[in-house]
Amino acid sequence: MNLRKNAITAGLVMVVMIVLLGILYPLAVTGVSQVLFPGNANGQQIHRGGKLIGSKLIGQSFSDPKIKNGKAVEEEGEPVTEPDPRYFQTRPSATAPADNASATTFSNLGPNNKTTEEAIAEHVKAYLEMERPYDPSLTAAQVPVDAADSSASGVDPQISQANARIQAHRVAAVRHLPLQQIMKLVSQNTAGRTLGIFGEPGVNVLELNLALDQLTGGTR
Repeated sequence: MNLRKNAITAGLVMVVMIVLLGILYPLAVTGVSQVLFPGNANGQQIHRGGKLIGSKLIGQSFSDPKIKNGKAVEEEGEPVTEPDPRYFQTRPSATAPADNASATTFSNLGPNNKTTEEAIAEHVKAYLEMERPYDPSLTAAQVPVDAADSSASGVDPQISQANARIQAHRVAAVRHLPLQQIMKLVSQNTAGRTLGIFGEPGVNVLELNLALDQLTGGTR
């Protein structure tokens, strides 16, 4: 009799807790967040012309398919892309393909790991190949850390001011715009430290590129 009573009591407690913590509490939290913080609750989505184009919280790739002999180049069944020089680029991404929000990941390798060292060296080389034609004085020692290494999530939406200012030379040259005008856009799209003391100022790449397209009247 006691066993049956205990089993019934345990079952009722389980049902009550499921309803309370599995249904009512999540609904309450969701409702409050939608009322007080709708932007954050919905992932800081960015819309243009009624169309969802991205999120302030997730980096996205600004690249084009690599074409050879009139055909898109593929490796292991995946299209090969190359950065679009008209746009600012995010930091290196550890996801496959780059900036893949459905597969956020990081290498989990230490800073002294050989694989990490080789990856950083490749990123620095690629960065110099892309930026030095527009800024001949640029050296490997001047390449910002966020241009050489991936973030923990692999989809960081921001780059450092130093990184953006270097890329500004390329964007200005390719778009035939004054460098000072592009630098001004960088400053306008730079977010300060959290609460004024945490972290470093960062430049949201998606917002910056949207501002760039708005300035020139072009779209991707």
